[in-house]
Amino acid sequence: MEDATVLRSLKDLEGFNINASDGEIGRVRDFYFDDGRWVIRYLVANTQGFWQAAKEVLISPRSFGKPDWLSRTFHLTLTVEKAQHSPSIDAAKPVSRQLEQDHALYYGWPGWWNEAPVRTGEPDYGDPHLRSVMEVTGYQILAMDEAIGHVDDFIVDDESWTIRYLVVNTGIWWEGKKVLLAPLWVNQISWAESRVSVSLPKQAIRNSPEWQPEQPVNREYESRLYDYYGRPAYWVDGEK
Repeated sequence: MEDATVLRSLKDLEGFNINASDGEIGRVRDFYFDDGRWVIRYLVANTQGFWQAAKEVLISPRSFGKPDWLSRTFHLTLTVEKAQHSPSIDAAKPVSRQLEQDHALYYGWPGWWNEAPVRTGEPDYGDPHLRSVMEVTGYQILAMDEAIGHVDDFIVDDESWTIRYLVVNTGIWWEGKKVLLAPLWVNQISWAESRVSVSLPKQAIRNSPEWQPEQPVNREYESRLYDYYGRPAYWVDGEK
């Protein structure tokens, strides 16, 4: 039985097969997340090689459960035909609210954005909350006093699809040490500057518990991380 406390890397999900209820439709190319609630809103399916008129489509977690890690597959509750006729996206442009509304209407999904917190002060690049994982990967991490690395990956709960951590690669700063930062410690994500600002000093991040990609992110490691920063852990509110 799998350890329920083990979290997953989004980078590990790239290229997973996507199977509708009656056949394959493509591969995982990207994810979009809401930077207000830090949850995955869509999987981006690349259908090239599967459909004659290949396109990229958004799939909500409402249409899939936990991925099958052994077969590297997402199983959808949609048919191939339903996915084929869904509104397509332009990967070169931000996802607009109109496109999300079109998807919600087509699939009969409720509109999650009605409950999302409102942010102001950033240019209108489409939906101001929705971010591409591929886009944000590589963004510079700016501590309170200095830049300290870049976003290397995201760690996600593959049941609730909540993003629990950003993986920070300290790169040339400290010989490539990787550390984890919780989304609640993020102040801002700037599209214009390709930067993630965090409310922690550089030295604190430098001395934080190192994360080894080959090791699972379990509750023991998480407890050490939160104890180190002296921050309240997310699971004290009843989350798992």
